[in-house]
Amino acid sequence: MSGLYAISDIHVGFADNRAFVEGLRPEDDGDWLVVAGDVAEYFADVEWALRTLSGAYAKVIWAPGNHELWTPKDDPVQLRGEARYRRLVEMCRELGVLTPEDPYAVWEGDDGPVTVAPLFVLYDYTFRPEGASTKEEALKIAYDAGVVCTDEVLLHPDPYPSRDAWCDARIAYTEGRMAELPPGARTLLVNHFPLTRDPTRVLWYPEFAQWCGSERTADWHVRFGAVTVVYGHLHIPRTMWSDGVNFEEVSVGYPREWRKRGERPHGPRRILPAAAPAAVEAG
Repeated sequence: MSGLYAISDIHVGFADNRAFVEGLRPEDDGDWLVVAGDVAEYFADVEWALRTLSGAYAKVIWAPGNHELWTPKDDPVQLRGEARYRRLVEMCRELGVLTPEDPYAVWEGDDGPVTVAPLFVLYDYTFRPEGASTKEEALKIAYDAGVVCTDEVLLHPDPYPSRDAWCDARIAYTEGRMAELPPGARTLLVNHFPLTRDPTRVLWYPEFAQWCGSERTADWHVRFGAVTVVYGHLHIPRTMWSDGVNFEEVSVGYPREWRKRGERPHGPRRILPAAAPAAVEAG
């Protein structure tokens, strides 16, 4: 039986991760693969990984992470911000990979259709540390603690004045698209960043949470009929539940992280048809 699988944070700039991705094979010829961001930092590496995966899986669906949106100084592709994102979308279309700008694919399962919606929603600094009531206060706490996301240097929001302004635009765009779905549509929501704050509460460095999402998406799993939410970014793979919806963090992470869990990374996680419950944490 064909299945829909999900993975994120494959970071193929690391040789061990690249070899892992090169060796991925579907369980069935009809399997779909959702890639929830942080494929790589360099444009050519992102293209290699998505080309490799699209050659193995029947359908690949991609939502961008923050690392794809970085503009490293030595990347031959020096596009920034929205222009970089649009070039990534163009590249995906050349490979037949679906993006947040394309019509949503529908997974036809035994229990009915599920609309697979890859989202591109950034963060707006509203997952603030204790004692911060504004973005400026949150950033000061992070800088004072020495916990600052590399996005502040490499993720340019052009032509928007800030990353949170870009996030505002993406939230408005996404809400508009989701409102066009038929009433009662069941969805699989895929976003690199968690849609609720709960997964960030176990971070070793709570100051980092402000680069992890937006309070404005906290009810999307209810509003938009989600049967499952897939995300990455935190490098803490696990299952959580909220309002009867399972939230699946499907990241691989860096070699130093996945080696703590075994000799090789876990492969993509089956999302549809739903697997039997494993380790579940209440959210």
